[in-house]
Amino acid sequence: MKNPLASPLLGNRYPFAILAGLVLASAFPKIGLAGMAWVGPGLLLASALGRGGGDGFRIAYVGGLAYYLAGLYWLLAIPYRWHGIPLGPAAGWLALSAYLALYPAFWVWLISRPVSKVQSVERLGVPASKQELHGPSSQLAGILPHTWAGRALWVFCGAAAWVALEMVVARLFSGFPWDLLGVSQYQMLPLIQIASFTGVYGISFLLVWVSLSLVSAVVMLLRRPSLRSIWLAEIFLPILVVALIFNFGLRQLRQAHEPSRTLNVTFIQPSIPQTLIWDPTQDDERFRRLIQLSEQALTNKTDLLLWPEAGVPKLLRYDKEIFEAVTSLARRHHVWLMVGSNDAEPRRNSTKPDDAEFFNSSFLIDPEGRLANGYKKRNLVIFGEYIPLVRWLPFMKFLTPIPGGFTPGDRPVPFELTELKVKISPLICFEDVFPLLVRECAEPDTDFLVNMTNDGWFGESAAPWQHATSAFFRAVENRLPLLRCTNTGLTCWVDAQGRLRQVCRDKSGSIYGAGVMTAAIPLLASDQKRPRTFYNLYGDWFGWGCVGITAIMLILKVAAHMKGARP
Repeated sequence: MKNPLASPLLGNRYPFAILAGLVLASAFPKIGLAGMAWVGPGLLLASALGRGGGDGFRIAYVGGLAYYLAGLYWLLAIPYRWHGIPLGPAAGWLALSAYLALYPAFWVWLISRPVSKVQSVERLGVPASKQELHGPSSQLAGILPHTWAGRALWVFCGAAAWVALEMVVARLFSGFPWDLLGVSQYQMLPLIQIASFTGVYGISFLLVWVSLSLVSAVVMLLRRPSLRSIWLAEIFLPILVVALIFNFGLRQLRQAHEPSRTLNVTFIQPSIPQTLIWDPTQDDERFRRLIQLSEQALTNKTDLLLWPEAGVPKLLRYDKEIFEAVTSLARRHHVWLMVGSNDAEPRRNSTKPDDAEFFNSSFLIDPEGRLANGYKKRNLVIFGEYIPLVRWLPFMKFLTPIPGGFTPGDRPVPFELTELKVKISPLICFEDVFPLLVRECAEPDTDFLVNMTNDGWFGESAAPWQHATSAFFRAVENRLPLLRCTNTGLTCWVDAQGRLRQVCRDKSGSIYGAGVMTAAIPLLASDQKRPRTFYNLYGDWFGWGCVGITAIMLILKVAAHMKGARP
């Protein structure tokens, strides 16, 4: 009987792996087919079924490369050219994708069971018909554990290993927690409420658990085709857990109450092309456009006006003309104002009087035009705000449009609107995709989070949607509304349950154009403290548990390999 693993469909595994990678990429915006995340991990594993060691790793690496090249295509939209060619964006796209593809490849290597010699069902002692003994089942016997308990444990550990690798990628080399698998379910509101306990990693776990269970069900059907209902046992447990979590989520959504007070917040989205932001000759014009949009928006009463990251084209604290324009706007309209601006301070312990450190910052201006507080961005963008290893590898500076680097801030800084009794936690750029960093900002008396960002680097690509949907989970994890004010979209706000409540659009309905939006943001009652979620209190306990399980799996895998390598 011909080995089904060597059939034309599966003989060349690389096209199958590429398909699996594209399926995974399609689960995220702009395509946004969330259901693909429930099958994508299983397809990636299936592309390497029966192949162990280097073969399985290489097959899955090709699939992972297809996944990230497709999902991160927007890096090519960065309008940076070096001697007329997009060297930086293309190199970054390829290098980042090549690095990230190592994670799914390692995952497949870790959980796959190589079949070096075909084991028969009969030798395993499993009763079967004559057809099964000489059919595909005899070729599939060694791919998965032959007992239900063994397969259930394998599926569970496979899901834990995926989460463990997401934990690593979110932290290593300053971290890149972009498009974690669970983020694809941002519209499945009952499902994502579990993030208040497990973080987004709990949703990733569920998706992989179900996906691997489906693989197990298909394999069992091929093993035992005479038992049509055998697949039910393979998927019963994860489906039951998903159903229970949906029930929990529905109850959480029903518990949302009308707020006792609200704050009127106006968002300004100026839609300044990145090429103009890099052109200092356009500073006055883009600032004039920002002021004009703000004046138009303030014809209606509002309490707080938000500008995006880097909305102020020069150093706010050091440019008298711009500082006066900003503070005068706040005084004339008697409004609180949050603005994004670079900042500078003398470098510590430096003997040079002009030596300074630069920061990506946000500032709070009170209704009297006074500078009330400032926050320095803590998590910097590699190649966007700092150049790694540039002291030892000077050529690295040619891969980025920035002339120098920023210094990270060292602590969260709450903004308090004193007369309104409102407390805000500011974030800048992609800080809202880091669960740990946001958790540090979410205190019991925090009313809401504000993220100021500029995704104008990536044009009208999927990047703004991917950024925003990753950020939505910070609201659920901490049960806090999240406001996002951006340069070119997605300017919006989500409530404490992760519901997308309002999106800023221009006159044509596009999310990328210039526009303004006013929203009534729910607040805590005066002197009330918000109940802290389990996640806010204890952090990534679930993710670290998965890391522990994966460490044990790795030790056992290496030990088995060393034992098998002995003469």
